[in-house]
Amino acid sequence: MSQHTTLTPSLGDAVADLADARGVPVDELVAEAVRRYVDGEADPVRDEARRLAVRHQALLRRLGE
Repeated sequence: MSQHTTLTPSLGDAVADLADARGVPVDELVAEAVRRYVDGEADPVRDEARRLAVRHQALLRRLGE
């Protein structure tokens, strides 16, 4: 599933300028930014999922039967 996000002109210009300054393609810069964002969000999301699973363990067990 491929989805594309359209950047506002000012944000798109800023991304293009930063990519140019770093000497990398825009796609590479965006991929790196998304990877860093996902890495930063993954642990807190997993921690919350574990907390919810423990809290609702009995319900999850019944649903799995």
